[in-house]
Amino acid sequence: MELKVLGQEEATVSKGCSAGSCGSNDDQMSHLSEEIRQKVYNHPCYSEEAHHYFARMHVAVAPACNIQCHYCNRKYDCANESRPGVVSELLTPEQAVKKTMAVAATIPQMTVLGIAGPGDPLANPERTFHTFRELSEKAPDIKLCVSTNGLALPESVEELAKHNIDHVTITINCVDPDVGAKIYPWIFWENKRIHGREGAAILIEQQQKGLEMLVAKGILVKVNSVMIPGVNDEHLKEVSKIVKSKGAFLHNVMPLIAEAEHGTFYGVMGQRGPNAKELQALQDSCAGDMNMMRHCRQCRADAVGLLGEDRGSEFTLDKIENMEIDYDAAMVKRSRIHEGIRQELESKRASKTEQTIVQLNPGKTYRPVLMAVATSGGGVINQHFGHAKEFLVYEASQNGVRFISHRKTDLYCGGGDTCGDGESVLAQTIRTLEGCEAVLCSKIGYEPWGLLEEAGIIPNGEHGMEDIEEAVMAVYQEMIENGKLDEAEDAQASKVSA
Repeated sequence: MELKVLGQEEATVSKGCSAGSCGSNDDQMSHLSEEIRQKVYNHPCYSEEAHHYFARMHVAVAPACNIQCHYCNRKYDCANESRPGVVSELLTPEQAVKKTMAVAATIPQMTVLGIAGPGDPLANPERTFHTFRELSEKAPDIKLCVSTNGLALPESVEELAKHNIDHVTITINCVDPDVGAKIYPWIFWENKRIHGREGAAILIEQQQKGLEMLVAKGILVKVNSVMIPGVNDEHLKEVSKIVKSKGAFLHNVMPLIAEAEHGTFYGVMGQRGPNAKELQALQDSCAGDMNMMRHCRQCRADAVGLLGEDRGSEFTLDKIENMEIDYDAAMVKRSRIHEGIRQELESKRASKTEQTIVQLNPGKTYRPVLMAVATSGGGVINQHFGHAKEFLVYEASQNGVRFISHRKTDLYCGGGDTCGDGESVLAQTIRTLEGCEAVLCSKIGYEPWGLLEEAGIIPNGEHGMEDIEEAVMAVYQEMIENGKLDEAEDAQASKVSA
């Protein structure tokens, strides 16, 4: 298939994320061994491409935490919030194993089981490793992951390696204790509470030591960082350089969730989170030194399903208690479905490497354009505008198409009178799409069509069931051909591209 991209010399390219935009495209993984590439290709949290096809789940077996963060407030039995630290049910290791097997049998695309809270998994080592031991034996085809603040990581590395846990996420928000003192009021270390800069310095030292030890063991490390405007936003560029130099595979810069209704210190004190433009700018700044993850959903500690969806209510304890699971039969089905997805992905990659950049209007320069896409997965445009609870945002430019971010259209908390300000869902959705110049979906109604146009966003329902990146580039080409990106904007385009 021929793909027209404007204003460049004719060349053959692999379409997809540009360098530094995600952890999954062929250019970024070309330096990796085939063994590592296979570890990543079906991991929805480590591969932007995989998250369209493969599901993950978290089990909430780790209630205790050994540090306090100003952005965290753990909540139990809450179904209305979608953010880290929130769960509806705390599980025993035995319950977690049964739930995992029930989910894997019901959702065969599920490839990854992670323990991420609601506290810190390594502050609950007995519960965490009991769960991993059982799953290694009973469900060997499921990847096992852990997400930690890193304080207890060095003493846990040998145990992690022992259970074949080859993906670990460390939340590293700073490498400077003075910055850390603004984020962490205390840590609990060697049976005592240590406050301020001293506590932050110990945490940073443990995180860096644990990172080096994991890399030495051949374990893939993703680093999460929370972007807190005015606190660590500029500092995260240094964090990215350092963790890359020590062997981290992927950096995930996430926005601070700062709504006051969540009850966090930052929320109550009025600390704002970054807007989409600020987040993208920081991610782009870090991308020169580190592969960036941009598709993170900041999931609950009991999330189930594809990234961007939560099917946890289907697998509550009362429902799984009576489920009879033939996991041997489920493994056969899972294997067949995974192989089908693998073949589809290989076919798409092969197709993309054959696509050609064609020079059009030589000598002209056109600025990049952000476009929002409504999709329920599979890498295609397959969702009605009115049904979308989030949109994926892509950037189209003369260099190709790259994934930028996702944007939720509903509030993090969807329950109670304190959530929201009375703004209509449609008005909120359009506000969420600020900065995007087009929205691609399978269908769209007359009312949102008109309101989107009033907001300067072009609605487009002509590419239903088409590959996202191909459709985005086709719309970009149409915008140029129709004069939406005319010659008068060339000067601005040069600045943007630079």
